[in-house]
Amino acid sequence: MATVFINYRTGDGEKTALLIDRELSGILGGEDHVFRATRSIRPGQRFPEELLGNVRRATVVLAVIGPAWARSPRLRDKDDWVRRELLEALTFGIPVVPVLEGPGARRLDPADLPLELKWLAEVQSERLDMEDLQAGLRRLFTRIAEWIPSLGPVVRPAPRPGAPDSGSVSNAADNVHGPVLQGRDITAGDVGTGIKNNHGIAHLGNGNVYRDSQHFSGDGATYVAGDNHGGIGHRFGNSREDEEGKR
Repeated sequence: MATVFINYRTGDGEKTALLIDRELSGILGGEDHVFRATRSIRPGQRFPEELLGNVRRATVVLAVIGPAWARSPRLRDKDDWVRRELLEALTFGIPVVPVLEGPGARRLDPADLPLELKWLAEVQSERLDMEDLQAGLRRLFTRIAEWIPSLGPVVRPAPRPGAPDSGSVSNAADNVHGPVLQGRDITAGDVGTGIKNNHGIAHLGNGNVYRDSQHFSGDGATYVAGDNHGGIGHRFGNSREDEEGKR
């Protein structure tokens, strides 16, 4: 089961974590697909095991980075849970995507981070602006769809109303004075063609098209158009003399 673990600091990115939780839970089909400590840890559960265990089982970790995140002295405390969750993800090879909160948020600077977390500044991040939340969420979900394929239909643009399906062929022709030819192989589905004011030939199926001309088929045929003032002689196949010569 694909699971997103949301890593955040209470009081610094908490609201953004809540919004991401709500959106992803709705898209992925339930809160069981998203872990956010405040909601996910039930009364009576031991939070150290719940936090670290869910990091290890996560498909991807979203690290919400608020304005004061890097300056927090707690980030340098080895017992800080934000720090411990990120290091646990690194240890177990769980991908981490930093989510920068606010339009003016700048990328993490390794000089602002403790030694153990400097690697986080080298990870591609995403910005989430509350004034353009839906666009920001779409960019974020596009990024993590690499690990959670079920997000693909959400982040792909919806087809334009009336646009043909990718597997179909449709044509329209107005004021036609010559042949109309469907020029593409069709292996499945129907062909929809609209033709107006046609004065020529519309060919929508298999076979040849003949216009204003005679057509004959067989081993041999003769057709003369126009005045003929001379003799015409033809021989088809082998003559009797030829046949006798072969015996």
